[in-house]
Amino acid sequence: MIDFEQSMKKLRSVSGYLGSAVLNFSGETLYMDAENTGVDIAYSASIFNDAFRAISEASLDVGFSDAAFVESRTHDGHVFLINSAGDQSGDNFSKLNVFAIFRDDGNIALAKMVIDRTSQSMSKSMAEI
Repeated sequence: MIDFEQSMKKLRSVSGYLGSAVLNFSGETLYMDAENTGVDIAYSASIFNDAFRAISEASLDVGFSDAAFVESRTHDGHVFLINSAGDQSGDNFSKLNVFAIFRDDGNIALAKMVIDRTSQSMSKSMAEI
């Protein structure tokens, strides 16, 4: 099984990090770090996951592929949901979504890179299970 705590360690060290969650394809929370947020991360991640799936469906409707990344930027922070894309054969088991929230003064560029790499790595591990 994946050690989510270890997998998410690098993301937690990025400047501006507040919290995160890892969701499976159906939106179930597999990992959650809400220590610095004061909000219900599982609930928020689930809401973003639903919106992400709707955006993916709309993307397919216009002839593009599934959405891979959604960012909500506000005047005081950023919320990300990145899909690992999983195995391209349609294996939904290995697809993971990483949800993360950051303060606006954080290292947002680095956060995006780390989230993307972390989600890909965890997805590969899921595919091997």
